[in-house]
Amino acid sequence: MFKIGFVKLGNIATSTAIDLSLDEIAERTDIEFKIISFGPKMTEKEGKGAEELKAWQPQLVVISSPNAATAGPTAAREAYRGIPTIIISDGPSKKEAREALSAEGYGYIILPMDPLIGAKREFLDPAEMALFNSDALRVLAACGAIRLVEEELDRTIASIISGQAKLPTILATPEKCAERMHFSNPYAQAKAMGALYMAQTVASIDAAACFRLKELKPIALTAAAGHEVMRAAARLADEARELEKSNDTVSRQPHARTGELMQKLSLLDKPEKI
Repeated sequence: MFKIGFVKLGNIATSTAIDLSLDEIAERTDIEFKIISFGPKMTEKEGKGAEELKAWQPQLVVISSPNAATAGPTAAREAYRGIPTIIISDGPSKKEAREALSAEGYGYIILPMDPLIGAKREFLDPAEMALFNSDALRVLAACGAIRLVEEELDRTIASIISGQAKLPTILATPEKCAERMHFSNPYAQAKAMGALYMAQTVASIDAAACFRLKELKPIALTAAAGHEVMRAAARLADEARELEKSNDTVSRQPHARTGELMQKLSLLDKPEKI
């Protein structure tokens, strides 16, 4: 039984589905999960607290958080030095910072399309937070980012079992994500790419609201604008999937009980191992 541990510091939309995507109907017999979550908190204190997962002796650790270069995620991954560890985050996006992660022995999947929320009291409340994350997750799921993460984790698990651990080092792009969904309709693929590009733009809009603006009116309007773009991206992602559904060509990749990926295209096809 393969043991995979998840450390969730703070929140990105991917965090809500990352573990579930590996065993979507809870029937895999080859894998065990243990998850440590600190809710919205991601300071150095929480990062150091993540070390308690080591007692379970995971064979692979996945750390998900916003901005992996900050103190909390940094402390968490340092606790797992020597254990195969993959960082899932919306940053760092700079090449030098990513190369530093790789040089230290960590794998990473950076998802710029899993954007910063408009986290300002002048705008954000619990309902708005949940709506934003649901819109973001819809884009990530329908347009291929969730599948990219899931496939790379499955490949890493297989490589560790084989005795030759190979960790991903990926800066995701809209093109790379959309390719993973195997769209049959090129317009559906274009819509998916468009939704992912819009999601990336949300991060820069919300960053202004969160870090640069000082007055109530521009903060509230700018954060609201970022969330409106996220909502529009979610609608475009829906359009992409509806095009595939209308042609009965939605790519589905369920897991077999033994962990292998299966595939089907038509709704009434029987899944077959890839």
